[in-house]
Amino acid sequence: MTVTNILLCGIGGQGVLTAAELLARGAVAEGHDVKKTEVAGMAQRGGVVTSHLRFGPKVLAPAIPAGEADILLGFEAAEALRWLGQLRPGGAAVVNALHLKPPVVHQGLFSYPDDPIGAMRARGGTVRAVDARALAESLGNVKLVNTIMVGAVADHLPLSADTLRAQIVAAFRVRRPKLADLNGQAFDLGRAAAAEASALGEAQAAAG
Repeated sequence: MTVTNILLCGIGGQGVLTAAELLARGAVAEGHDVKKTEVAGMAQRGGVVTSHLRFGPKVLAPAIPAGEADILLGFEAAEALRWLGQLRPGGAAVVNALHLKPPVVHQGLFSYPDDPIGAMRARGGTVRAVDARALAESLGNVKLVNTIMVGAVADHLPLSADTLRAQIVAAFRVRRPKLADLNGQAFDLGRAAAAEASALGEAQAAAG
């Protein structure tokens, strides 16, 4: 009766909620009960936003209990650091290397960390960073960041990556058919980048 808990966090306008919906579609396609919710912040451009996604044989509530996230999917580095404490021991963080200061920083309410991903790694555990924006730019559309991040987390999930990719392509064929194949490519790039980051992390751990 295992339930998988995924906490997504980022800045409004990055497609965090769309990514949660795409992951949910993949889980539903494999027969899981799925619950998701936006639980903090506001999704308007520039605001901080988080979403909880839970799936398994039976899910009773959409909110992830404190400290029990299996996966942290961070669309912005400092936001990922801020929510790192919600990961359970042994959980994995998959993070976009982008540094994007939200309005609360410009307003002087919070200070932006010098090296948020380095700070995450210093706390131990699995941290995989990918440059999703650069990958999206290589495909000619920065709005592909969310699909790239879904690809990056795919191999950390108890779901078939092929099923997840197929659901993403199918979703875009309905909504924006001209972007369906491009989103499939974005998924593949994100998955490959995460695999490369994983291999690098293992090599560094062995050397250290």
